[in-house]
Amino acid sequence: MKKIIFSFFILFFPHLISQSAFAQLATPGAAGLAFGHVHLNVSDLEYHKRLWVEHFNGIVVEKGALTAIKLPNLFLLLTEKAPTRGTQATVIDHIGFKVRNMDRFLDTWRKAGFEVDNVFIGAEKQTNAYITLPDGVYVELQEDQALAQEIAGYHLHYYLPDHKSLLAWYADLFELDIKPRGIIATTTNVPGLNLSFAKATIKRSPTKGSSIDHIGFEVGDLAAFIKKLETKGIVLDAPYQEIPAIGLKVAFFTDPAGTRVELTEGLRDY
Repeated sequence: MKKIIFSFFILFFPHLISQSAFAQLATPGAAGLAFGHVHLNVSDLEYHKRLWVEHFNGIVVEKGALTAIKLPNLFLLLTEKAPTRGTQATVIDHIGFKVRNMDRFLDTWRKAGFEVDNVFIGAEKQTNAYITLPDGVYVELQEDQALAQEIAGYHLHYYLPDHKSLLAWYADLFELDIKPRGIIATTTNVPGLNLSFAKATIKRSPTKGSSIDHIGFEVGDLAAFIKKLETKGIVLDAPYQEIPAIGLKVAFFTDPAGTRVELTEGLRDY
């Protein structure tokens, strides 16, 4: 009963919870950006809201027609729309989170009727697990007993045949350093999140329309940032927009592997 009451409380009265308990987006790096969000297409919006609150300690933020789940290091933005495919069919195979206590997380997950796909020792020699959320959202968990929060966003993992080229492309575009994550050599860090790249034997589908429709990076001055990207050959999928109803300025482009990418200004203020 206590869990139900607490879940209801944080779902409908998030403004009464001390925001100091929940990390914000990371401070932008030298290139002027930080990781912002992962945008999910979900079949049942209310179900996903409850799931991310109860199991991942998320905070629901609603602004205009936009529903967001606030987590340390990233937001999840949710659109109620049945996805065309799960994450493992696309370029972005899974989202990674760190958890402070793996046994406690998995015990709660199983008691709620969900399955655990696999438990193993991961690339950083910690206990890891894979779970599959509704709508085929594949998630990797990694235990970190020194974590300040119970759970925090940690990485995105890309799978594609030419993975090293895409890593180099992101590193050049966003002025990032290529550095290992444990035994995985092909990774880079955007402030707030690690981007890891693995070789796939077959070409995977673009993200648009799938469970992970797109990912987003938050910048301080979007108009200026776009001009900088255009000098590097980036062509926007649609013109830059200001959307007062949700307090965001946005722009979209698509990476060479078919990942839809959104740039935002204003998400940090949610």
